[in-house]
Amino acid sequence: MANTDQKKLEEFELIHWIQQQAGSGEHLSLGIGDDCSIQPQKAERDLLTSVDLLIEDIHFKRQWTNMFDLGRKSAAVNISDIAAMGGTPLSLFLGIGRPRTISDSEIKEFLSGFLTEAKTYGVVLTGGDSCASPGPLMISVTVQGEAASGEAICRQGASYGDAIYVSGSLGDSALALHQLQQGQQPDPFLNQRFHTPAPQVPLGQELAKRHLATAMLDVSDGLLADLGHILDASEVGAELNLSEIPLSTPFKKALASDATLIDFALAGGEDYELVFTSPLKDLDQLINLPHVVTRIGSISQKSGLRIRHSNGDLYHCQRGGFDHFNRQR
Repeated sequence: MANTDQKKLEEFELIHWIQQQAGSGEHLSLGIGDDCSIQPQKAERDLLTSVDLLIEDIHFKRQWTNMFDLGRKSAAVNISDIAAMGGTPLSLFLGIGRPRTISDSEIKEFLSGFLTEAKTYGVVLTGGDSCASPGPLMISVTVQGEAASGEAICRQGASYGDAIYVSGSLGDSALALHQLQQGQQPDPFLNQRFHTPAPQVPLGQELAKRHLATAMLDVSDGLLADLGHILDASEVGAELNLSEIPLSTPFKKALASDATLIDFALAGGEDYELVFTSPLKDLDQLINLPHVVTRIGSISQKSGLRIRHSNGDLYHCQRGGFDHFNRQR
């Protein structure tokens, strides 16, 4: 346990340290240091904003990760929301509810990870807040980005006949979490996918710039849940091909000894890959996309979401997507 007797940084000493570490960006006329940051708006650009909350023992457990990786993940999952719109991330705002058991070195480790991930994607920590927490560590992040006016890719827009694609592989993060909960040490690749996911910013931008996607989301709550949001917003249905769901080599290895693990790829969540629809049927064959994509199904006129085996039989997933307010989870 951290030493709680050592002298802690005062609030404004910590803010000054963060200000020195974060720097600034060309899109800002004023960053950290005042009541608000100032970001002038460019002509014909749309400002994108999203907020996310991470709470200890709900979203993460400190015994499973180090503070640097927790900082990276806290930034990454928010940057992913901008990627899901095909936008360019610009600014992050960070709020921390800090328990007294966390030392200055630990909070600096967290912030260093957060800033490292932000700088990887050219994003600036622009402001935030910090306070004491009588309970768990609480992290609140707001992300802002931009897209060309009217070109952000939303949930609605999918049409009958569109192909459904997903980037990367699915189920890795959920399988790692499952193994940690069972007291097992996950494969290093699965572990990395769980603790330090990579937001698909270049792919989202390319899809938006070339008008290749009609609707899009990042896979945070699980493929079925997030694709379901697209179907609801677009008022369409879908059919997925179970055999086409992209799986990593470590996932396939685990699946060989337990076929029920396929449900983690369908509904596990926290992959932060992109699921999107497109009228083009051969995007998976384009070699100049920034990330591998796989065609996994198509949009149908019938409502609802159906999953089929390669022989045409229906498959019924036994898991649901993540829902914070579902008492059964």
